[in-house]
Amino acid sequence: MGKLTLNFFMILMWSLIYFSYYYVARSNKERLDKARLESLVKDLELKTIKAHINPHFIFNALNSIRYLIDENPVQARTAVTKLSILLRSSLRAEDISTTPLENELEIVQSYLDLEKLRFEERLHISMNIQEDTRNMQVPPMMLQTLVENAIKHGISKQIEGGDVKIISAVENDKLVLKVQNSGRFLHWSKEHEGFGINGTKNRLALMYGDKANFTIKEYGNNNFVEAEVKIPIQE
Repeated sequence: MGKLTLNFFMILMWSLIYFSYYYVARSNKERLDKARLESLVKDLELKTIKAHINPHFIFNALNSIRYLIDENPVQARTAVTKLSILLRSSLRAEDISTTPLENELEIVQSYLDLEKLRFEERLHISMNIQEDTRNMQVPPMMLQTLVENAIKHGISKQIEGGDVKIISAVENDKLVLKVQNSGRFLHWSKEHEGFGINGTKNRLALMYGDKANFTIKEYGNNNFVEAEVKIPIQE
């Protein structure tokens, strides 16, 4: 009886060890598979957001050129050249998750040069870029999207045009980017938010979680709108 009890005890111990090992191994595999799946989903979501940026941007740029074709063919050809530069930049952006702010500012400048051809004296541009922010990493095409949004929903809605201001600074160990424009901010419900706003919110959430922040509001005498992004500093 004692030998049977000992054998039963040994079998029970080995069974417990085996099933414990099997459970731990399976649990670890499930956690690993879940982490891989979450990473894949995040990557696909980011690629989807990026894929939406370029067609949206191209449409607006082509729309700008359309205005110039009959009015000023020489300027239209210049605009096509600038657009080709922007397209090359946007294609490169598809393969990277972040880019130095300096590179993003060059893309923004090309875009603004293109829009300046259409708006002429109606568009006033200024930049206040803190020097030590130029090498900091930002999501590619994000700043350009906010500038595009400012012109589309702000400047283009006003007969007299207006100002677009781009600001970068460091505050509380975060990179702060601001795009300010003349105009009014409509307090859209969530389903009426434009792609520029939704895309920015989604990209920041996917890339930085709760470490990033995005706000858009009227400020001053309510004749200006400010979009502000705060992200962790990465150099």
